Amino acid sequence: MKSSGAKGVTGRNKSAPQRKPRRRKRSAAYHHGALRDALLEAAESILIRQGIQGLTLRASAREAGVSHAAPKNHFGDLSGLLSELAALGFDRLSASMLAQTNDGQKPSERMSAIGRGYVDFARTNPALFLLMFRSERLDFSRPALVEAGKVALSVLTSSFDKRGDGSPRTELSVSLAAQIAASWGQVHGLAMLLIDGRLRSFFAKLPHGMPNHCASNALSVPRQIRPDEIAVGGFRA
Repeated sequence: MKSSGAKGVTGRNKSAPQRKPRRRKRSAAYHHGALRDALLEAAESILIRQGIQGLTLRASAREAGVSHAAPKNHFGDLSGLLSELAALGFDRLSASMLAQTNDGQKPSERMSAIGRGYVDFARTNPALFLLMFRSERLDFSRPALVEAGKVALSVLTSSFDKRGDGSPRTELSVSLAAQIAASWGQVHGLAMLLIDGRLRSFFAKLPHGMPNHCASNALSVPRQIRPDEIAVGGFRA
């Protein structure tokens, strides 16, 4: 007597298609902090490739391989994601500015080192640098962004922390604020010109391209700035 069908020991038809094991979402493999970091890393990758116009909560989730709800759970909205990414940028900017400084430097030497670090960071991370100063897209009430901005500004202005006799400054005068604003404007302006490629044809005329000391000189103030020459307001890094 013939068997009614070819069955294995389990009674299942050998020719029946096997169900594939359900794929586990990558979000299940992340710890809470690791998922947040992965989303920020994904957001930065999109920012570099597509610019800020291509960066959305869904795109960052897709890039990280997690559920579409994950970015909203961690950052609330797109402004929150961009703000936390900008905070990371300010942290890296601070590190870059400090990289070539040391305790034995004179104020002018420290100023040059900070200037190099500022411009180096901007040239290496142009998309992130531009995001950091897109105030209309960022939420400056977020603690991480506020703190990172304060630290970066503190590093940037640290060459002005002491008086000529070496004593610490206890208050910010209008004249000093004008000098700091002018110095920041010089180094930031150079960074923006380099990112936009505005100086490419200009430096191409030089025998060896852009001179290395250009950024070093960017934070030096060529003369005393009068308070009436610049509108001094609150600094926001």
